[in-house]
Amino acid sequence: MKNSTHFYVNQLVTEGIVLTENMQKQLEMYKNLLLEWNEKINLTAITDEEEIFVKHFVDCLYCAKYITKEDKKIIDVGTGAGFPGLVLAIYFPDKEFTLLDALNKRLVFLEDVINKLGLKNVKLVHGRAEEIVRIDNLYENYDIAVSRAVAQLPILLEYISPYIKVNGKCIVMKGDNVDEEIKVSSNALKVLNLKLLRKNLYSYNVKNEEYKRSILEIEKINETPKKYPRNYGKIKKKPL
Repeated sequence: MKNSTHFYVNQLVTEGIVLTENMQKQLEMYKNLLLEWNEKINLTAITDEEEIFVKHFVDCLYCAKYITKEDKKIIDVGTGAGFPGLVLAIYFPDKEFTLLDALNKRLVFLEDVINKLGLKNVKLVHGRAEEIVRIDNLYENYDIAVSRAVAQLPILLEYISPYIKVNGKCIVMKGDNVDEEIKVSSNALKVLNLKLLRKNLYSYNVKNEEYKRSILEIEKINETPKKYPRNYGKIKKKPL
């Protein structure tokens, strides 16, 4: 692997995130498959190898700090090319991961990655988040729901919070300018029985440029009212 990759692996160690040699090999294979498949279907706009490792893999691994030993079942809602869910599944081989996406061709890509990396802890689900939660009996079935770059926070919370158990958490990845989204989410948090625990800020540098990011930890303090999530049209037309 390239020296730059080793540099960022060492940077993660300072955050308490330690990648084994096998995990590093799996991420290298993942990166190669991402680039290969990206020529056939649109998976990522980032095609520089170092930037893939940092902006996708390192970025997603920051979530690992907020997943505890007790958290066993994790769902990534709107996983796309597997971010952050598949990266976290590599890091946590002892936890069960469900990767959900509405676009089947992304899941075909993910299936290829899962098979070639030999991952046994990942399940793929095809469907819209607001529909499949009821169809597949996934309602309040997970300890953690993770999501990156899916929707504005009030909309996202209605999509993902029905998946988690009471006392479970939503771990939401955002940019650093998230305060306005938090402000307009006050009603969604109240209606969905959620509580913002923390806004965690972090940053990393790649190619001499600093990227500032945030991870929101949101706890579910009571059951989701059964009317939620609403259908797609209602969620988009009138966010909570």
